[in-house]
Amino acid sequence: MTKLPNEPMHNPADRITELTDLLNYFNHRYYQDSVSEVSDYEFDILLQELTDLESRHPDLRRDDSPTLRVGGSITKNFATVYHRYPMLSLGNTYNEQDLRDFDERVRKGLYGEAYEYVCELKFDGISLSMTYENGVLKRAVTRGDGTRGDDITGNVRTIKTLPLKIRSEEQGAGAFPAVFEVRGEGFMPISSFEKLNKDLEAADEPTYANPRNAASGAFKLQDSAESARRGLDCYLYAFMSDEVFFETHEQSLLTLKQWGFNVSPSWRKCADMDEVLAYIHEWETKRHTLPLATDGIVIKINSIAQQRELGFTAKSPRWAIAFKYKAENKAGVLKSVSYQVGRTGALTPVANLDNLNEDGKGLQLSGTRVKRASLHNANEIERLDLRINDVVFVEKGGEIIPKITGIDAEQRPERLTFSITYPTRCPECGTELVRKETEANHYCPNERGCPPQLRGKVEHFIHRKALNIDSLGEGKIELLFDKNLVQTPADLYDLTYEKLFGLEKVITDEETGKTKKIGFKEKTVENILKGLEQSKLAPFKQVLFGIGIRFVGATVAEKLAAYFRNIDALMAADYASLCNVPEIGGKIAQSVVDYFADAENRNYIERLRAAGLQFETDTIPVVAESNALEGKSFLYTGTFAGMTREELEAKIEANGGKLLSGVSAKLNYLIVGEKPGASKLDKANRLNVKLISEEEFLGMLG
Repeated sequence: MTKLPNEPMHNPADRITELTDLLNYFNHRYYQDSVSEVSDYEFDILLQELTDLESRHPDLRRDDSPTLRVGGSITKNFATVYHRYPMLSLGNTYNEQDLRDFDERVRKGLYGEAYEYVCELKFDGISLSMTYENGVLKRAVTRGDGTRGDDITGNVRTIKTLPLKIRSEEQGAGAFPAVFEVRGEGFMPISSFEKLNKDLEAADEPTYANPRNAASGAFKLQDSAESARRGLDCYLYAFMSDEVFFETHEQSLLTLKQWGFNVSPSWRKCADMDEVLAYIHEWETKRHTLPLATDGIVIKINSIAQQRELGFTAKSPRWAIAFKYKAENKAGVLKSVSYQVGRTGALTPVANLDNLNEDGKGLQLSGTRVKRASLHNANEIERLDLRINDVVFVEKGGEIIPKITGIDAEQRPERLTFSITYPTRCPECGTELVRKETEANHYCPNERGCPPQLRGKVEHFIHRKALNIDSLGEGKIELLFDKNLVQTPADLYDLTYEKLFGLEKVITDEETGKTKKIGFKEKTVENILKGLEQSKLAPFKQVLFGIGIRFVGATVAEKLAAYFRNIDALMAADYASLCNVPEIGGKIAQSVVDYFADAENRNYIERLRAAGLQFETDTIPVVAESNALEGKSFLYTGTFAGMTREELEAKIEANGGKLLSGVSAKLNYLIVGEKPGASKLDKANRLNVKLISEEEFLGMLG
C-alpha cells in the first residue's frame, strides 16, 4: 500500500494519481474484503483533497477516479447503445417437472456427454452490461430490448462495489482481455428501498411498490448524484469477450471475484438435477435472510464449450433456465385494528396480526416476523369483509410490504369473530372525524391540537425536499415536543443553545422492545443550529412545499413558485387565478385559497418570513411569446431532436398552453418524440387524444 506523505505533493498529476490509487485500494478493502483500513473521517478528507485537485485540473481526472462514485453529472437524454452481444431473456418455470424436462433436453443435446450445472440466485433488479477496456470501466448499458439499451455509465459508476478499474493478481500480458464485458443485476438493497419510500412518503410523493421498480427508476435518474444517494448495488453473474477466456462458468465467477467484482457467494456447482432441486429447496426460505429481493434461481450449464454446443433459440439460451418461486402466503389471525393519524389528519387503519398459535410472536413470512399490515381505509376493510379474530391470508407485496389478500371464511363458524367498528373520533385527540364524499379517508380536523399532526408538520418541514434540516429527525422532534419547545415549524427558529443543551429522552422501539437514548450534547446542538441557519437559504419552492398546504406537493410548489414569484402574490391569488397555473386543478386551487384565508396561517407565514426564510423566487420567469396555444393542453413522451424537455415545457407555457402531468380526457395533444412511452401512447389512443410530432407542435406556433 502506498504511504501518504505528510505534506501534499507539489505536482498535481502525481498527487491525483497517488490519491486515486490509494482511495480505490481503501474502497476495495472495504467493499470486497469487509476491512476498514481508515476511518470514515480520514477517507473523506482524502476524497475531498482529490475532488479539489480534480476541479482545478479536470484534464487529469482518471476514468477510475473514486470521485465518480458520488455522481454529479446531469444527463438530459440517455444515448442508445447497441449491445456487442445480445442480452437474451431466460425461459422460466414455476414447477420441478419443467426442470426435469429441461435436463432431458440438455442430455439429448449433448448426446449423453457428462455435464454439470451452476446455480445462482435470481436477484430482482435490472440487467446491466458493463464494458471494460484495458481493465477500466468505459460504458454501462441497460438491457433495453435485448439488442440495444440506454447508456447509463454515469449512474452505474456511483455503485461503490463495482470496480472502476479491475485489480488482477497477475499484471502481465494476458491477465485479462483488452476488451471484455461483464453482466450483472443492478438492485436496490431492502434497507435503501425502505429509506427511500419513507423519504418519498414524507415528501407527499408516490412510493415504489417494490425494490425492483425503485432500482429501475434510480438507474435512469438524470442526476447521477441523486443515483448515488439511492444506495444502489450490483451482483455480477456473467463474463463475455470475443475470445474464449474461461473453460467454465465456475472459473469466470471465481476470477471476477478475484478481480474485485461483487459476485454473490450464494452460487453453487451441482453435479445433476437432483442437486439443483436440493439447492432450490434450500434457498426457498433461506433467501429471505438476504438484504435484497430475490424471485428465483438461475440454472446454467457450467462448461462454456457445452454452452456453445447447445446454442440458442431466437429468444433465449438452450443451456440455461430460471426457476421462479411463488410469493409466500401465510394464514394468520387478525387480533385487532389500530389507527394512525398522519400529518394531514388522515386516519390509516392498521391490522395487528398473529400466527395461528396466537402466541404473540406474529407471522414468520419471507424471513421476517410480520405483526402489522396497512388496511389503507374503511373501504378496504369493507371490501375484504374483515372481522376481528378472522383467519386472514397475508403475503408481502414484492416480498417486502405485508398486505392482507383475503380471509378464510370457512374458519368463521369455529371462531368467535367481531365486526370492526370504524371510529367516529380521533384516537389521538378525541375530535370528531370528518369524511368528504369524494375521498376514501377519514380525517381529524383538529390540525392545531392533534399531537401526531403537529409532529408530522414539523417532520415534513425538515424533509430533504423542503427545508432539508438533516440534523433533526423524528426522535429529536419528539423530544422537542415533549419539552414543549416546538409546536409548529416556526418555533424551530426560536431555539437557542441554552434551550437545547442537555435535553435527553429514552425511546423504546414498540416492535423490538429495545431502547435508545436521544440526547442533545454540544456537537448535536451546534449541528441543529447550523442546519436551521442553512435552511434560510432554501429556495422559495422548497419553503412553499415545507409549509405543508394540503395537495401542494414538491412539483406543485415548484409550479406555484415559478408562476407567482413570491408569497405575497400567491396569498393574494383567487381561485380563478390559481386555476390558470399549468397543472393546477380546482381541488388544489381551493386548498390554497382556504389555507391563506386563515389568519393563523398568515401569522405563521410572517413568523417564517421574520426568521429569514426565502419567500421570493430568483428564477427567470417564463416570457410570454404568444397566445397561439391558449385553451389547449399538452403532454409529451419520448425525446426530441430540436429541444430539451425543459425547453419544450417553457415553449408550451410561453405561448399560453397548459402542460398536464398525465394522459387524461382533458388532454388535447400528446407530442410524440423518439422512443415514446408505450403506456402513454396506448392510453392516448384509447381516449382519442390527438398525437402530434415535434414539427407539428412547432407549426402550431406559426
